[in-house]
Order: sequence, then C-alpha cells, then structure tokens
Amino acid sequence: MKLLHIDSSVLGQHSVSRALSAETVARQRALHPGIEVVYRDLVAEPLLHLSPAHIAVFQGAAPENDTLAADIADGAKLLDTVFEASVLVIGAPMYNFGISSQLKAWVDRILIAGRTFRYTTEGPEGLLPGGKKAFIVSSRGGSYGQKAADHQEDHLKIALGFIGITDISIIRAENISRGADAREAALAAAREEISSLAA
Repeated sequence: MKLLHIDSSVLGQHSVSRALSAETVARQRALHPGIEVVYRDLVAEPLLHLSPAHIAVFQGAAPENDTLAADIADGAKLLDTVFEASVLVIGAPMYNFGISSQLKAWVDRILIAGRTFRYTTEGPEGLLPGGKKAFIVSSRGGSYGQKAADHQEDHLKIALGFIGITDISIIRAENISRGADAREAALAAAREEISSLAA
C-alpha cells in the first residue's frame, strides 16, 4: 500500500498546511502499518509550468533542451505515483482565493486526456484505478462560507473527481490569520479531526 504526500505551501516551517498534512500522514501510518510514503515538496522541487514547448513534446516533438526533458521525465514519475498510491494527502493552503501556483502545476501534470481521463458520449470518465482515498489538508487565513470565494477546495475536489478519485475528505483549518486564539482553535479542531480518522 502506498501513500502520496504532497506539500505546496511557501511558508516552510511556519506553514499550517504542512504541519497538518504531516500529522495526517502520521495518522495514516498508524492506521496502516507498513504503508509506503512517497513525499513531494512542490516548493523545494517545483515542476515547470506548462508551456508551448511542453505541449510540443506531448504531441511528439523532441525536447528543445535538457531542462525541459528533465521536467517532463519528472512529471511522468509524479503521474506514476498517483496511479500507484492508494491514499493521497495534499497540503493545500489558500492563496488569493485559490491554490498555490506550485500545486496548480502539479494538477496540470495529472489531468491528461487519454491517460487519467477520457471523453465519452456520456461525458468525461476518470481512468485511475478505483478505491483511492484523498485527504485535502486545507488552510485559510479567513472563513469562506460563500462558495463564490472558494477556488481552492472545490478546484481540487473537481480535479480529483475528474480523474476518478471521488472519496475525498477535507481537513480544514481556517481563520488562522485572525489572531492567536482563532489560529489555535483552528489547529485544535483540525487535529481532533485527524485523530478521529478511521481506516
């Protein structure tokens, strides 16, 4: 059994999503002894954003330089880990109402027509093996009850569902920028949720 752990916060040791994603992974280790964890820090090891040169390679052209070739090979390995993982833990802070650009670059590498989804006469169909579970570890400076302001959690839920991952849980810490008391309350609530996770 494999778990893919993704972090995408630029805040390093000060990151709430990084702390909580690590605790979520620890809980999964406790629930599933022997689980293999594959970790990717998208800030320390960023993927390049898609470019015309990427699209050309995807359509059969040779990479125009070694940097592009290495990035495409890296993206292919990451895609393999998505196929292989039974569990995904995605640290996803909200930045300006959406996900970080680093995490968006990862999403762009895993939504691939003909590989992770296909279009049918009934609409799109996810192609990932069934039975996968995803935990989105969400951190937010404020509270976003109005869906119109949320392009973070919904974005990830739609993207994952599009490729066939529909068993998705949100572990959320919000209002973390509204003072020390609000931050501690948010962390406590998220940690209680993590500790109550069942196999």
